[in-house]
Amino acid sequence: MLGEQIGNVGTRAADAIVRAIASLRPNPNHLTFAGLLINVAAGIIFGFGYFFVGGLVLLFANIFDILDGKIARYTNRVTKFGAFFDSVMDRYSDIIVLLGIIIYYSRDTVAHSTLYVALTGIGLVGSVLVSYTRARAENLISGCKVGFLERPERVVLLIVGSLTEIGPQNNLFLHKMHAVIWVLAVLSHWTVLHRVYHTWRELEREAIEAKAQAASLAEKSEDSKSSLNDVAAFRA
Repeated sequence: MLGEQIGNVGTRAADAIVRAIASLRPNPNHLTFAGLLINVAAGIIFGFGYFFVGGLVLLFANIFDILDGKIARYTNRVTKFGAFFDSVMDRYSDIIVLLGIIIYYSRDTVAHSTLYVALTGIGLVGSVLVSYTRARAENLISGCKVGFLERPERVVLLIVGSLTEIGPQNNLFLHKMHAVIWVLAVLSHWTVLHRVYHTWRELEREAIEAKAQAASLAEKSEDSKSSLNDVAAFRA
């Protein structure tokens, strides 16, 4: 009950924000691009090692990512190009933020770590492939929205990990960015493999159904021919 009430309050607040911004008649694509610029700022901040501030900026950037679609629907300005543009800007945002983290761990400082440069790079490749495999799969099958680590989960993990980078080092609940990077590196590719498997399974199922349908049509055709032959023989 309490969770539902909190959710309702959050929804009403979001709707009020959407109505207020929509009254200004902004172009949703401009909001999408503004979100990209804020993500660029987050990437730069991560590159300098200010993870907590970067997490706050990343949170702000993704408010734009939520609002652009809502405002497009509210103002009846949903377009195919808008969806395409939003997807492209999302890919840029993901890459730039993770690139900022790679730069931080590659700098000649006490935080330098070849391991975390590599792991973040692996996570970056995985984040791109998660989106790519879905896009390619949906050219072949009806849908491929499977797997745990989609973009919203990745963004939430980065925000949570960044906001823990504050306070004393020996605190059990703080400084979890390393753990987040491990999760991104592993589960992003797990999601890719899940989508590859799902696509293969769906294509195999469709092939089996197509063969069964073809066999059924062939059987019906043979039955029709037999019936015609029987009629011809009877008339003879």
